[in-house]
Amino acid sequence: MRKSKRLILVALACTVFLIVSACSNNEKASTDATDKKEITYATSKDINDMNPHLYPGSMSAQGMVYESLVENTEDGIKPLLAESWKISEDGKTYTFKLRKDVKFHDGEPFNAEAVKKNIDAVQQNAQIHSWIKLSTKIVSCDVIDEYTIKLVLSESYYPTLDELSMTRPYVFISPNDFKNGGTKDGVKGYHGTGPYVLKGHKVDKYATFEANESYWAGKPKIKKITAKVLPEGDTTFLALQKGEVNFVFTDDRGADSIDVEAMQQLVDSGDYQLVRSKQMNTKMIVANSSKSDSPVNETAVREAIWYAIDRKTISETIFEGTELPANTLFSKNVNYADVSLKKRGYDIKKAKRILDKAGWKVDGENGVRTKGNRPLAMTLYYDSNSASQKMQAEFIQNSLKEVGIELKLTGEESTSIANRRATGDYDLLFNQTWGLAYDPQSTIASFNSASSYLHTTKGIKEADELYKKIQQVMVSTTEEERQKLYADILTIVHDEAVFIPITNGNVTVVAPKNLKGISFKQTQYELPFEQMKFE
Repeated sequence: MRKSKRLILVALACTVFLIVSACSNNEKASTDATDKKEITYATSKDINDMNPHLYPGSMSAQGMVYESLVENTEDGIKPLLAESWKISEDGKTYTFKLRKDVKFHDGEPFNAEAVKKNIDAVQQNAQIHSWIKLSTKIVSCDVIDEYTIKLVLSESYYPTLDELSMTRPYVFISPNDFKNGGTKDGVKGYHGTGPYVLKGHKVDKYATFEANESYWAGKPKIKKITAKVLPEGDTTFLALQKGEVNFVFTDDRGADSIDVEAMQQLVDSGDYQLVRSKQMNTKMIVANSSKSDSPVNETAVREAIWYAIDRKTISETIFEGTELPANTLFSKNVNYADVSLKKRGYDIKKAKRILDKAGWKVDGENGVRTKGNRPLAMTLYYDSNSASQKMQAEFIQNSLKEVGIELKLTGEESTSIANRRATGDYDLLFNQTWGLAYDPQSTIASFNSASSYLHTTKGIKEADELYKKIQQVMVSTTEEERQKLYADILTIVHDEAVFIPITNGNVTVVAPKNLKGISFKQTQYELPFEQMKFE
């Protein structure tokens, strides 16, 4: 059985690597760019609107231009634009001391007034930020003196610093760029405090960023970064081979830039290096428990799907071991996620027994199970720009056929899939957790968010209890209470099998061999380019 699946995957892999012609009229980006001190990276989408208080923009680009008060690191929350902070005993007031040596790219001073204007601007559009619970807790942002601000909350909220550290929206743009006294109606420019300044942008073609020579943390060694828009897959691979781009990394959708085999070819050429982060997220299939006209609203069906997926083969054959099999929603290195949960390994026989017990009978003619006159059929949506998702979908389709489930596959743009997730117009779809800086608190907070996973969770028996515990954990004040609540939350969604894990993903970088200082943040959406240099 395992051998036949490997053959299927090999055949699928062969269909992915079609050679198409690369198109580029831009300047060639040499892999030996020591003298130029430039990076040109491939991205599958335009940087879009760089207003950091809205969401269309590329997070990797915004991360170069804008900064937050604090930074989420492997060692916890650290100072960034705030030098220090104090939290009141009741957890409702945060007082921040700001750096005094910071200016926006347009020369405007960064001070308490600028912080207040930015936070007020975010709060003026609070509805769009409702997925961040902090936006519902802020009562006021008050100026104490030129370099001190006080953030007042309606109640204690333990993820406050985590959410202030995110790539957006609580980052800072020059007040000179505001429109109508705020940012919700757009901005007039994109001047942040970060290590790079946006200098040029041609929609759907490229964007250029130049080093901020007045950057408070020191001048970046890489003087110019170009984000070049290219289709994922073969076009990007050929552009790397030709030197039209010299850097690729997992973008903020988590889709493939190039596949694993292509990456290895580049490394074998001797010109490139491959660098991977530790586990950052969980790639998963999200099931719509609230869709009453679909078999996927049954716990037994979701659990059978879980048992029918051979994660080890997916890991070894599609990802060549670069992503590891995932058996839980969050990997153990995520805070509060080291919880004892029911083990569900790859077990076709058990999947069949579960469906038998649930009353799904095998149809002798086509092998698809039925219950009454209802076939055990559903649709899985995947990102049409992701070669690995397509391969996984076809492999899983074949696996589910073995247990009597008919899985239809539909590839769509990522924006269309996000819309399906928000509206509930799906049976199953590929997705991923939000990453270390956002997990577990932000991903879990989205379980009852209409724009995220509400349709995933609201059909389960303990939905009301789940939402109650989510509310409780966000305002909990002790580690003991928090650990217990997270354990309860993770147990509920695990037992209901609404998030079916596949692999633990990471951020992958393909870069010139002589580029040093490549490292990763706690977020999978951006890279610290300012720490890199050519040797």
